[in-house]
Amino acid sequence: MELSSILILLLVVTLGLSLVTVQQGTVAVTTIFGKYSRTLYPGLNLRIPFIERIFKRISIQNRAVEMSFQAVTVDQANVHFTSLLLFAVMDNAEPTIQKVAFRFVSDKDFMATLSRTVEGSIRAYVASKKQAEILLLRREITEAVKANVDHMLEDWGFHLLDLQINDITFDEEVMRSMSKVVASNNLKAAAENEGQALLITKTKGAEAEGNAIRIAAEAEREAAQMRGQAVALFREEVAKGMSQAAREMRDANMDTSVILFSMWTEALKNFTEHGKGNVIFLDGSVDGMQKTLKEMMSLSQLKMFDTKEK
Repeated sequence: MELSSILILLLVVTLGLSLVTVQQGTVAVTTIFGKYSRTLYPGLNLRIPFIERIFKRISIQNRAVEMSFQAVTVDQANVHFTSLLLFAVMDNAEPTIQKVAFRFVSDKDFMATLSRTVEGSIRAYVASKKQAEILLLRREITEAVKANVDHMLEDWGFHLLDLQINDITFDEEVMRSMSKVVASNNLKAAAENEGQALLITKTKGAEAEGNAIRIAAEAEREAAQMRGQAVALFREEVAKGMSQAAREMRDANMDTSVILFSMWTEALKNFTEHGKGNVIFLDGSVDGMQKTLKEMMSLSQLKMFDTKEK
């Protein structure tokens, strides 16, 4: 009775040790006498009791690690990075699982190596760039590090899913100097824009003034031309009228000097009505009038002679 109980107990214990449960999202690596045996997948699995043991359970789900580190640019500026690395086991095939299980002693050693690899890749890239270029090269830095880290992770059985550089900052003194540079550039751009605006305003004003002067000159020229034409037409009409009146008076045996006297009196009347001055100086003596009439008669005879010749 006691022997059978012992046998039953041993059977139960053996059966219990033979059953292994693997959680979803993980695989289990077994060894026999320290040598890789096989990979157990999610669910209930059987193993050889006492000699086959679970060496390591490996998660095949996505894993994330956040890293913070510092790099130095070629012009000796300290740059602080905060990045997020997302990776996972490439697949659950046995060769891949063996790499993941036996490449590193522990997960702590793997994470330390991964962090240093990413940090070294970023530092090497940043060391070839200037301070002013770093903020504009976030995408280029990410792509360069991805290419380097992904190749190395494949040798370890992992695959890089994503690398994000969340924050890039400089030392406080560098940030202040960068702010001053940006402010001075903004002031310079504003001054240049203001100068351009002032130049455009003055140029447009000069063009408008020039156009106004040109228009006024053209108008004055046209007005002068029209005044000249009007004066010429007036003189022509006066000459025609005087010639006709003189001919009619000669035909009537009348003295043509009456016309000149009438013109003299009309001129005095016009000076009086339309003159803008307060005083008109005219020689009103008999000798002066006779002298003026003689000159006007000579001018009239000259015009009549020119008219006959034409």
